[in-house]
Amino acid sequence: MKTVSVKGMRSLLVVGGMVMLAGQGLAQDAPKYSNEFLAIGVGARALGMGSAYTAAVNDVTSGYWNPAGLLGVRGDLQVGAMHSEYFAGIAKYDYIGLAKPIDSLSTIGFSFVRFGIDNIPNTIDLIDPSGNIDYDRITTFSSADHAFILSYARKLSVPGLRVGGNAKIIYRRVGEFGKAWGFGLDAAARYDRDQWHYSAVVRDVTGTFNAWSYTLDQRTIDVFTQTGNDIPTNSVEVTLPRLMLGVARQFKMGPKFGLLASADLENTFDGKRNTLIKSDLVSVDPRAGLELGYAGIIFVRAGVSNIQYVQNISGKEELSIQPNIGVGLKIKSLAIDYALTDIGDNSVALYSNIFSLRFDLFKRPSS
Repeated sequence: MKTVSVKGMRSLLVVGGMVMLAGQGLAQDAPKYSNEFLAIGVGARALGMGSAYTAAVNDVTSGYWNPAGLLGVRGDLQVGAMHSEYFAGIAKYDYIGLAKPIDSLSTIGFSFVRFGIDNIPNTIDLIDPSGNIDYDRITTFSSADHAFILSYARKLSVPGLRVGGNAKIIYRRVGEFGKAWGFGLDAAARYDRDQWHYSAVVRDVTGTFNAWSYTLDQRTIDVFTQTGNDIPTNSVEVTLPRLMLGVARQFKMGPKFGLLASADLENTFDGKRNTLIKSDLVSVDPRAGLELGYAGIIFVRAGVSNIQYVQNISGKEELSIQPNIGVGLKIKSLAIDYALTDIGDNSVALYSNIFSLRFDLFKRPSS
C-alpha cells in the first residue's frame, strides 16, 4: 500500500513540476491578467464551497475544475448548466457542459462558457456631420468572451490514479471593432486513497495565446484621437500557466449524514499578486470549503476564498475574507444547486445569486 501511495503522489507532482519554468519563461512579455473570465468558476456547488473544488469535483463540471474528475460521472450522459448575472444584471455569465463515459476507464466532456456585456451604447456617431447631437445615431454592441473546452479523463494502472486534459479554444469579441482567437491546454491528475482525494491541475500549461485583430474605420480612429484614447493595434496576448493543488476528505457521520471538507491552493508565477502568500516568484491564493449532506438528498455548503490584506478607510491593512454559502437538492437524476457568492472581492461588488442544474441520462433497458 505504501508503494501505491508514493507512486500516486509522485505522479501528481510530475503534472505540475514544469509549470514554474513555463511561467517564468513567458512572464516577461505577458500581462498579469488575461482570460480572467475563466477564473470565475462554474457550478453553484463549487462556488458555494469557496471554489475549493479541484480535489472534490466528480461531475460534469470537472471539465472546468479538474478534467480527471470526469471519471466520477455516472449514467450514460450527464448535462450541466448555469446562468448568473453580475453587477446588477449588466454582465451575464453562462455555462453548459456535457460528459459521457466511453468505457470503464475513460470519459469525455465538453464545456461552453460565455461571459458578456450586451447592449453597450456606441456613441461614435452621436454627432452628425453638421455638428448636431442626434441620439437616433446611437447603436449598440456586445463585448463577450467565449471558451469551448474539450476534456478527456482516463484511469491508469496505479490504483486510485486518474489523469485528464483539456483542449480549449478561446473566442473574444468587442462588437465589430476587435476580436481574438486563442488556443490552450490544461493537464490534471487526481489520486484517491480511502476517503482522501488529492489533485494537481496545471491550467494553460503551455501558455494560452490570444491573437487580437482590430477593424477600425477612419471615423472611429478620429474619435479615438480627439478624445485622447489609444488606438489599439493587432497583438498577441499570453495567459500564463497556473498550478492548482487540492485535497479533500470525506467523513461519515452516522447512517444519514456525510461531510466533505476540501482545500485548494492556486499558485501563479507572473509576479507578486495581492494574495495571502506572495513573493516575486510565486503568489498563493488559499481556499477552503465544506459540504454537509443528508441522505444524499439535501446539502448545505460554505466556503471562504479571496483571502488577502486590504487597506481600510484609515489606510491600515486588515485581513479580508470572502464568505460563500450554498444549498443543494438531489432528486433521483436531477440536482439543483444554489450559491450566494461574490464574483471577485468582498468590498463594493454586490453578492450574486447563482443557480445551476445537473441531470443524468440513463439508457432504457432493452425489452
